[in-house]
Amino acid sequence: MNQITPQTASHDVEATQARQGSVQVPPVDIYEEDNAVHIVVDMPGVRREGLSIEVDNNVLSLEGEIQVDMPEGISATYAELRAERYARRFSLSHEIDAEAIEARLEHGVLRLILPKKDVHRSRRIEVQAA
Repeated sequence: MNQITPQTASHDVEATQARQGSVQVPPVDIYEEDNAVHIVVDMPGVRREGLSIEVDNNVLSLEGEIQVDMPEGISATYAELRAERYARRFSLSHEIDAEAIEARLEHGVLRLILPKKDVHRSRRIEVQAA
């Protein structure tokens, strides 16, 4: 339990920036199983090349940027779409194997698998008959 937690202080800063239109705080779901923690992040419009995932000092940082491509020589008559940025940070427990984190982006949904270190995985111990 509590293998990963959203950082509340940074979340508050990001929420303030989101209201100003510069940064969106993407919604997440976090699931845990015996050997890993799974994070699902909704980042519509973000492409793989616009995504950055880093772990530094047990803090997982996710940033994604939406690029709106405008064809050359054409100017917008009316435009509601604009470049946006997503940002979210999480504190990782010492039980997460940060070197083995996997990420997959598909249709604007980022899925992260954060494996637990072997020493922290629960396992069944077989009792031998004497």
